[in-house]
Amino acid sequence: MRSRKILIIAGFLTTWTFITYYFLIRNSTMYPSRDRLLLKKINKLERESHAENKENSRLVGQLIGIIKEKIIANDVEESLPSKQTKDRPIGIVALSPDHLLGLQEPGQVNSHEDNPPEDEIGDSGKDPPIVKPIMTHMPNGDPVIPILVIACNRVSIRKCLDNLVQYRPNADQFPIIVSQDCGDQQTKKAILSYESQVTLIEQPDLSDILTPPREKKFKGYYKIARHYGWALNTTFQKGYEYVVIVEDDLNVAPDFYEYFLGTHTLLKQDPSLWCVSAWNDNGKDKFVDNSKPEVLYRTDFFPGLGWMLTRNLWQELSVKWPKSFWDDWIRHPEQRKERACIRPEISRTRTFGKIGVSNGLFFDKYLKYIKLSEHFVNFSKMNLSYLLRENYDRTFLNDVYSYPIVTYEELRRNLIKTDGPVRIQYTTREQYKHITSILGLMGDFKSGVPRTAYHGIVSFFFQKRRVYLAPNANWKGYDLSWS
Repeated sequence: MRSRKILIIAGFLTTWTFITYYFLIRNSTMYPSRDRLLLKKINKLERESHAENKENSRLVGQLIGIIKEKIIANDVEESLPSKQTKDRPIGIVALSPDHLLGLQEPGQVNSHEDNPPEDEIGDSGKDPPIVKPIMTHMPNGDPVIPILVIACNRVSIRKCLDNLVQYRPNADQFPIIVSQDCGDQQTKKAILSYESQVTLIEQPDLSDILTPPREKKFKGYYKIARHYGWALNTTFQKGYEYVVIVEDDLNVAPDFYEYFLGTHTLLKQDPSLWCVSAWNDNGKDKFVDNSKPEVLYRTDFFPGLGWMLTRNLWQELSVKWPKSFWDDWIRHPEQRKERACIRPEISRTRTFGKIGVSNGLFFDKYLKYIKLSEHFVNFSKMNLSYLLRENYDRTFLNDVYSYPIVTYEELRRNLIKTDGPVRIQYTTREQYKHITSILGLMGDFKSGVPRTAYHGIVSFFFQKRRVYLAPNANWKGYDLSWS
């Protein structure tokens, strides 16, 4: 309707211009005269009519433009929804990688408020929103340690996030970043329901992955490796020194944050350490000393399942990050480089995710029996220097090889007459697997390293005593053929 009005007005003005021009010309030429003066007047009238016609055309164009602008403005105003009906979650940002990378510098301070709404991000037709700098250090100089939650399509991520939010002592020092792959909308909705308590980032590459025919059934592991690489790269590029990785199927202990707060300095002090893990692979209730939740160990086996790494380590690993099976890859000697991790006597994480790409591997036999610590240990107030290699190796190795040797049958049947720690010795792969099978320990190897082992020694608690399953004293190192 408005377009029709424009055409009518424009037509009227154009017609009026030409009629004016016609009568001017007609009046100037209707009564020709040979008189020179009359001819000059006629020429003058022609010039004036041309000028008037040009000016009229300009005015018509301006008038049409004004009318169009008015009509468009009215249309836009009528099409905009009311502000009261615009329902947006507060503090949740579904960030695309372009808005995460290169926007922050280390040491800058950020507020969790006033994040741009989800539907205003990633619009290539607009300038990117202004993102406040990220806080990477507390006012007292302590590092901010983000908790990076790796998510896909588990709506049960609520169990994980509930725990993380419940036990978090300081939201500024421990921001929770959920990185979602898969594009599952129900899972995304569950994450967004936490509003300003978490930040959502979304893995942008959801394309299919080409795999060798023999590995087609392992495609899920390829996607996981791709997601881990993107999520870690995105998070560390925000300027953090440390990141703690948590899968979406983990519960955490009450002192989960305190555990990493107390141990993060070890990674900086000791170059022979490359991670801190909250997980004990042999952490079944019957294999841990519940009276000593503060005890920590060094291990050559990468445990995962709630672990912390540094920016420097990620810079080392990211340039050669694998296409699949990242956890097995990270255990290779080429990556480990004889470095160790810290792990607890009692796990600070516990998995509830039976269903996944591993199809419940180990869950029913081992994982569901892992003991989750219920105590709160003030690790940040403890002296943990005993875990530094120079101190640990001297004490730990001397102690282990000073304990009496017993057989696994004597241990299992409770035939040991002396009190205190004991040692069971193994010399072959088959012997080790037989002993662990009888006792109920995890008996597999990764790149020749038994789970939880340090210098080949596996420590566990059994029938109220400390036991060390150890190679002989002249141990020469891990044998890759034992994998």
